[in-house]
Amino acid sequence: MLRWSKIAGVSLLLLLEGCTHSSRLLTRAEIPPAPAYPRLLAVYESWFGHPMHISVGYSSQDPVEIGKQIDHAKQLGISGFVVDWYGDREPFIDRSYALIQSLAAQRHFSVAMMYDESDGDVQQATDDALAAFDKFDRTYLAPDAAGREAYLTYEGRPVIFIFPKSGHTNWNRVRQMVDRWSSPPLLIYEYRTTEYAAAMNGFYAWINPGEKGWATDGSHWGGDYLSHFYQAMRTKYPEKITVGAAWPGFDDNLASWSLNRHMSRRCGQTFNDTLKLSEENSTPDHPLPFVLIETWNDYEEGSAIERGIADCKPNSEATSDHN
Repeated sequence: MLRWSKIAGVSLLLLLEGCTHSSRLLTRAEIPPAPAYPRLLAVYESWFGHPMHISVGYSSQDPVEIGKQIDHAKQLGISGFVVDWYGDREPFIDRSYALIQSLAAQRHFSVAMMYDESDGDVQQATDDALAAFDKFDRTYLAPDAAGREAYLTYEGRPVIFIFPKSGHTNWNRVRQMVDRWSSPPLLIYEYRTTEYAAAMNGFYAWINPGEKGWATDGSHWGGDYLSHFYQAMRTKYPEKITVGAAWPGFDDNLASWSLNRHMSRRCGQTFNDTLKLSEENSTPDHPLPFVLIETWNDYEEGSAIERGIADCKPNSEATSDHN
């Protein structure tokens, strides 16, 4: 419970930052030790500075800025970034990832890769994944890779997250390949129906408004979705790793791919509620090794916590959806 009380403090501090624009952070004495579980991780978007994305005031390839972000995250009790990565399909992001892993090692911080599946057909998506995973093993998980010691592990094995898109990848083939690595990774897939569940070591929850779908006023914050996720992991996948999730809200209106989806931050309450569900569902018989904050800096989809979690303007305070 002590560990969770410290994690809950992250929500309060982010709320204070968002409402007052204060830079107050956790003191070193308040920071939970990194080896304790569950560990807080945050999804990190490393494409800023690329002309295809909006300007957020910094480049994801600026080592000074990345160093500041890592220090900020550590002060909030976050122990690692989970970085979106596309392999050779996105060279800019690959260069950013290399820099983040190196800087993470220097700052005693963790880093993990979240593979973004390609949109191709079964053959193309599978070939893309096989090539990307092979490159990642050789480039970032090899014993002599720069920053290799920073890579996130669980029970001695590297952890790789997978963000599905087309759903066309044959993950059984990828599983066969990675099982031949010197240290076979743990593959953690977004929670959804998939014929490749047996190839996965676990599932993580992702931003979802719940069974009612997206509300025009943003009031559906996903409580029913998360409750279903944790229940399903206990009953359907008790032997697999459960990665919890917490998010501050969502608004994709700035994204070039916008679908006009909105989830109100409710002046910080959405983050509080999703984080609390992680606490309630980490039990001695089914503990959560990680809780994934979604996200550190996705400003295009309005889920960033980097600059605080509150949105206290009256016209953004949607009614709570008590799922």
